[in-house]
Amino acid sequence: MQIDIVIPNWNGKNLLRACLDSLKLQSFTEYSVIVIDNGSTDGSKELLQEKYPDVHLISWPQNRGFSVAVNAGIKAGSAPLVFLLNNDTELHEDCLQEMVRAAEKIPEADFFAAKMLNYHKRHKLDGAGDAFLRGGVGYRIGTMEADGDLYSSSRYVFGVCAGAALYRREMLQEIGCFDEDFFAYLEDVDLNLRANSRGKKCWYVSEARVYHVGSATTGSKINDFTVSLSTRNNFNVLLKNYPFSLLLRFAPVIVIYQFFWFCFVVKKNQVPAYCKGLWSFMVNSPKIFAKRKENLSKQVVSNSQLAAIMNRAENDVVDSIMARRQGKGQGNLLFGVYKKIFL
Repeated sequence: MQIDIVIPNWNGKNLLRACLDSLKLQSFTEYSVIVIDNGSTDGSKELLQEKYPDVHLISWPQNRGFSVAVNAGIKAGSAPLVFLLNNDTELHEDCLQEMVRAAEKIPEADFFAAKMLNYHKRHKLDGAGDAFLRGGVGYRIGTMEADGDLYSSSRYVFGVCAGAALYRREMLQEIGCFDEDFFAYLEDVDLNLRANSRGKKCWYVSEARVYHVGSATTGSKINDFTVSLSTRNNFNVLLKNYPFSLLLRFAPVIVIYQFFWFCFVVKKNQVPAYCKGLWSFMVNSPKIFAKRKENLSKQVVSNSQLAAIMNRAENDVVDSIMARRQGKGQGNLLFGVYKKIFL
């Protein structure tokens, strides 16, 4: 099986070297690399043209967003497997081989999650597949936990972080690629939820290791840009993907999530960015509502089945958070109560 590796880039010259050099060291070599440069001004394009001439470079004069970039990269290729990769990653030499092996061994799986580890503290997990909070956001399973036996077994998970995600091209052709109205953030959550509603399955490949810096492009995990887009796209996910019956059923947990998100925003002095994201959602909601009608019309699992999938995914989130807190000697009383009442 051949792989198209799609890497979006925006002023990531200092990151691209490690990423692309790790690809050169892969034991699996049947791949092509497509880099989409989103208007970089740091010499990224010149680096690629001079040092990595085999890379297929798509270059734009301005930043058109993550979703638009990766969609262009996907469409530029033709291989049966598409591997999305952030520019702030480095792959273990057997990563691609393990991903391909999983795709061949488990034909019933449609997309695959690598084991993402912290770039600087490589015994710490960045994520072992993605889970889901019914409040409308994703969560990387095991994030900030020490890697160990619990995360060394491959298994089915809810979805995958687009920072290191392998997709069968036929699945993307069937359900669609990333929603370009999201620009960036939670676009992979939207795709994960959409895939699950169409009966698609995701497999976590514990043997495939990717080392991830995290938030290297935006500079920090919490800033005006991330808060604004995360707020807007959280509501986009809810409006676009939740049948009305599930909006009613999960209203309590949606309210709980929104309350704690707003408290976090206040704590980080990001209320203006939050309001900007909320306003952007309201302005663009007619367009998202139109997509909702088409999206829900293609749902193949029942609402009760989709609810069960969401419940299992959130249970994985709570278990992961509780394990991390327990490892730090912190209590889990509130999470235990939440789990008992709502899960």
